Amino acid sequence: MDNKDAEKLFFIPFNTGGHWLLLAINPIREIVYYLDSLGNDWTTYPDMKVLIDTVLQAFRAQRDIQTSRRGANSITWIKVACPQQRNQIDCGYFMLRFMRDTLALGRLKIPTDYFDEFKCAFYTKDQVDEIKEEWCQFMIELNVCS
Repeated sequence: MDNKDAEKLFFIPFNTGGHWLLLAINPIREIVYYLDSLGNDWTTYPDMKVLIDTVLQAFRAQRDIQTSRRGANSITWIKVACPQQRNQIDCGYFMLRFMRDTLALGRLKIPTDYFDEFKCAFYTKDQVDEIKEEWCQFMIELNVCS
């Protein structure tokens, strides 16, 4: 981080071994926003939580923040009620859509009931296809396919 005191969200697309979900992390406030299109709790993936907590504790140590002041367990995990997928194959596209929605609004906080501007129980087929097309266009522009 260039400006270590500036608040930012870092996006971590995380694959649990067969499922994609999104973590949006504010390391300054030690907040992890957890967005899972299957609706699982982060306790479903204990290794993920240990990994991210360890990274944030290392970040804290690099910034010389005393654990006695902040406490080792002060990392806040927030499960966001995001749109849910209706099948077992679109999780990667949902994760990309969550990231795009958050970036489009430029906010440093994600409401627990998701953004009013994008709130819905499920994405429509058109909304999923839209992110698929954007991803394909991105890959073509990177010239990865040749």
